[in-house]
Amino acid sequence: MARDAGVETPTARMRRSTHRAKIRLRKAAVDYFRGDGSDWIALAALLLTVPAIAAATVADPIWCPPAALVLPIIAAGLLLRPSSLLLLYAAAAAALITEAALLEPQDSGPLVTPGDILVVGAVGFAGLIIAQFRSRVGVPWRRGGTMLFDLRERIRVQSKLPGLPKGWHREMALRPAGGQSFSGDFVVAARTNGGRTLEVVLTDVSGKGMDAASRALLLSGAFGGLLGSLPPHAFLPAANGYLLRQDWDEGFATSIHLVLDLDSGDYELLSAGHPPGLQLVAGTGRWEEKGAEGPLLGVYDGAQFDPVKGTLRPGDVLMLFTDGLVEASDRELSEGIDRLTGEADRFIQGGFQGAAWHLIEAVAKDVNDDRALLLICRD
Repeated sequence: MARDAGVETPTARMRRSTHRAKIRLRKAAVDYFRGDGSDWIALAALLLTVPAIAAATVADPIWCPPAALVLPIIAAGLLLRPSSLLLLYAAAAAALITEAALLEPQDSGPLVTPGDILVVGAVGFAGLIIAQFRSRVGVPWRRGGTMLFDLRERIRVQSKLPGLPKGWHREMALRPAGGQSFSGDFVVAARTNGGRTLEVVLTDVSGKGMDAASRALLLSGAFGGLLGSLPPHAFLPAANGYLLRQDWDEGFATSIHLVLDLDSGDYELLSAGHPPGLQLVAGTGRWEEKGAEGPLLGVYDGAQFDPVKGTLRPGDVLMLFTDGLVEASDRELSEGIDRLTGEADRFIQGGFQGAAWHLIEAVAKDVNDDRALLLICRD
């Protein structure tokens, strides 16, 4: 009886085989989507389209010209590895030769012209370059767009400001250079000290747009890990040391660190070569510059960053920004700050809700530089 119980029935073996086949198929589908799987399925499908297109060309060259062979070649440049791509190119070349042999010349000349051969060859060369680039980078086209979207969303999430208690309002606007999706400006923020303190770091990485996006992503992750893990006065020295260890050719950055007590309104600003902060004093209606002393991040070791102190009273506003908002080749920094504060005065009566985006539009709409603006208001 025990021996009979250990014997596997044909039905059980079939179920096990079916289960294994499902697992293999699922794994192959996941690997193909990620770009890690074999491309033989795509190669076989494209190889079948080549003789089909050649047959259609021979049957009716008016509706299916010889240059139609570029269609599987374009798809192959996006789907296949370089080694598989060469096999498809050999099939396309054979198809062109076959078409030239079978199609009868017309009064205006041969149906397979040198121009057709040049077009197919040029598209094939471009496809080979694309395939070699994908192979060298290691990012298949099926995942490349997803990866860039994920990077952009990570930067956006990391730049999100935490909620503030009643009586406080905060908002931020980021505008990359040239209308791109990636920026060299970023913000990291956290509520520390049991939620009583708001720490915000606004950073401007050297370069702009896509050129600075990869470094901005790396630094935003590192700065986000440092923020709240160190005492406020130790943050910029640690960030400076981290940037020096990267040993980038263009490795400097400017940064401003706000440490705000949400109970009293007292704050400190620590700056690393960053433009000064601006505080609107409700009692006088004037903007005051809050410029702290400190060198650029990533220039030399042992840098010191001296804070400047202030207090946000009811009705006061603190504005932090990057240089793309106020600097230009045809004007001084002071002129850009005057223009920014002049535009900000329009929001004093109605409140600063929604003002960050409108201020960037008003003072630096068409500037070819990354722009970031942060507003902290006390009701």
